[in-house]
Amino acid sequence: MQWYNEPPKWTEKENRIQVVSGAKTDFWRKTHYGFIRDNGHFYYQEITGNFTAEVKIIGEYQALYDQAGLMIRQDEKNWLKCGIEFVNGVQQASVVVTRDYSDWSVLPLPENPASIKLRLKRNAEAVEVEYSVDGDRYTLLRLAYLSTQERLQVGLMCASPDGEGFSVAFEDLKISG
Repeated sequence: MQWYNEPPKWTEKENRIQVVSGAKTDFWRKTHYGFIRDNGHFYYQEITGNFTAEVKIIGEYQALYDQAGLMIRQDEKNWLKCGIEFVNGVQQASVVVTRDYSDWSVLPLPENPASIKLRLKRNAEAVEVEYSVDGDRYTLLRLAYLSTQERLQVGLMCASPDGEGFSVAFEDLKISG
């Protein structure tokens, strides 16, 4: 795996990747806010064809829009990020799909859970995003069109658009084709 925009601090031990995100980092394109940011942190591998990616996320969210999760990326104009985004003191299950313009959907989670599990499934051009707060039962968050390109990058993502950075742990990352 390799970094796109390596964070200021990170470690990898066994099945745990600990990251401290950099200040004023994000992935976003144009919509609503009128700016483009492509300086978030993305730890990825390239994969061809259909795949499933899963991870457990434990974040110390502090500032507005602190975020951590999974990302699939074709290039700077075509990508999907999903996970937790911290909005007004509430952890939101979040998905952003970008095909030149970013869109954003959120769902407040009950009682700011200590962790969540995410699962992405790519089938041809479609991506299914699911999350679990108990680690067993998954809920569909989004089914989205992304790309017909065979080879994509997939991995871990975090960013602090308004904040000075926060600590997040990713556990048991599995990417299978």
